[in-house]
Amino acid sequence: MRVLSIAATGMAAQQLNVEVIANNIANINTTGFKRARAEFTDLMYQAERLPGVSSRGANNTIPEGALVGLGVRTAAVRDLHIQGALTNTGNSLDLALNGRGFFQVTGPDGNTLYTRDGAFATNANGQLVTSDGYLVNPTMTIPTNAVGVTVNQSGMVSVTLAGQTAPQQIGQLSLANFANEGGLAPMGNNLFKQTEASGQPVAGVPGDPGFALMQQGYLEASNVDPVKEITDLITAQRAYEMNSKVMQAADQMSQTLTKNLG
Repeated sequence: MRVLSIAATGMAAQQLNVEVIANNIANINTTGFKRARAEFTDLMYQAERLPGVSSRGANNTIPEGALVGLGVRTAAVRDLHIQGALTNTGNSLDLALNGRGFFQVTGPDGNTLYTRDGAFATNANGQLVTSDGYLVNPTMTIPTNAVGVTVNQSGMVSVTLAGQTAPQQIGQLSLANFANEGGLAPMGNNLFKQTEASGQPVAGVPGDPGFALMQQGYLEASNVDPVKEITDLITAQRAYEMNSKVMQAADQMSQTLTKNLG
C-alpha cells in the first residue's frame, strides 16, 4: 500500500524537524547563534489520470486529473541570519555587530572563516583571537603595556599606553558580507565557511552602507525565540503523531482486506 510509504516520509520529515528545533533550543544561550528552520517539498506525483487529455469517445478534455502525491522530502535546513539582541558585558574585547556582516578569522588550516561571535581575547603574543585561539583577520596586536583598548563603531582600534594620555590607533577591523548568507556552511564553534552557494565575500568597514556597526563591550545573543520553538515543537509532534495514525489506519485496512480475501 502506497499509504505506508507516504506516511513514513511524513514521519521522517517531522523527525528531522524536531532535530532542528532541538538544536535551536540547545543553542539558546550560544553567542551569535542563528536559528535554523527545516523546509520541505512534496515528492513526485503518480498519475492515475492526466488532466487536459481528451476524454474517451469525445473531443472534450478532462478538466481535472487524478494525481496522487508520494509524500514529502527535506528541501533545506535554512539558517536564519536575523539580528540577535545585544547584551552588555563590560569587557573591552567583547565586540557585537549590529547589522549585516561577519568577523573574519583564520582557521587552523589557514583558510578564512566567518563568525558573529565577538567574544575575543588576546593570546601570548597580544594578538586578538577567538575563544578557540583563531586569529582575527586583519591581525590586531594589543601592546603589553596598554592600559585601555577602545574600538569605535567603525571598527577603528585604539590603545592607551601606560604613562600616556592620548590614545594611539593600532589598526582597523573589517567585516565580510555575502550575497547569500543562507548559503554559508556552519562548521561548529560559531564559525561559518564560504561555499559556492554563498558567493564570494565582500569586505568592508563597519558602518559602510550594508555593513554592521560595531559595539564594544557587547555580545550578540542567540536569535532563538523560546516561545516560537516550543510552539513549533508541539506542531511537529502532532504532525508526527498524525502520520503514525495514518500508518495504523492503513495497517488495519490491510488486515481487514486480508481477512475478507481469506
